[in-house]
Amino acid sequence: MVRVALQTLWPAFLMAGVLEMLVFALVDPSDLHWLGGAPINAPRQTLYTLAFFAFWAVIAVAGAITALLLCRGDETDRSS
Repeated sequence: MVRVALQTLWPAFLMAGVLEMLVFALVDPSDLHWLGGAPINAPRQTLYTLAFFAFWAVIAVAGAITALLLCRGDETDRSS
């Protein structure tokens, strides 16, 4: 189980870094607004950090779902 978690989290970590570089190469954090239109008044570093963890979480969930779908039925039944 730990091996599958690491195999999922490490590539997700790397891709979250790449995605963050791509997004913030095009988007200025000071131009971001909440859905209601109010500007987000937070330091740039905070927005970079929150975005990185959001990207990492989404990519990790996608990888975990893929790993779960790749497991054979007997492996899934054995772990519960």
